[in-house]
Amino acid sequence: MTTNESRGWTIAARALMAVIFLVAGVRKLMTYGATLGYFAKLGIPLPDVVLPLTIALEVGGGLLLVAGWRVRWVASALAIFTLATAFTAHAFWSADAAQFAGQLNNFLKNVAMVGGFLLLIAHAAASERKAGP
Repeated sequence: MTTNESRGWTIAARALMAVIFLVAGVRKLMTYGATLGYFAKLGIPLPDVVLPLTIALEVGGGLLLVAGWRVRWVASALAIFTLATAFTAHAFWSADAAQFAGQLNNFLKNVAMVGGFLLLIAHAAASERKAGP
């Protein structure tokens, strides 16, 4: 694989990882009141503080990831957020029978996304080592 091909795949991977955050952040912004209520229902402390921070992380992090700016840091932040979201919003172990499968799928999707972020982090670190000081 050539360097240009590798770069193209990396850009595509970052964009594909970012799209879910961009869409989710914009949707939260468009349904702010309902999302605030949902955060409160989940038991998230200080939902009126956490929601704007979440939107900023999702939209800002998504845009920065696509742009390729400080990929290791952005991917790390999104990985931590995604893992925390898996345990906070997709607690399949306490879901009723009607929601179990959906929550399990969303939990596993989040875990898989963390794996994707780990690959982006590793790739960015390797690229930085190649570039040198």
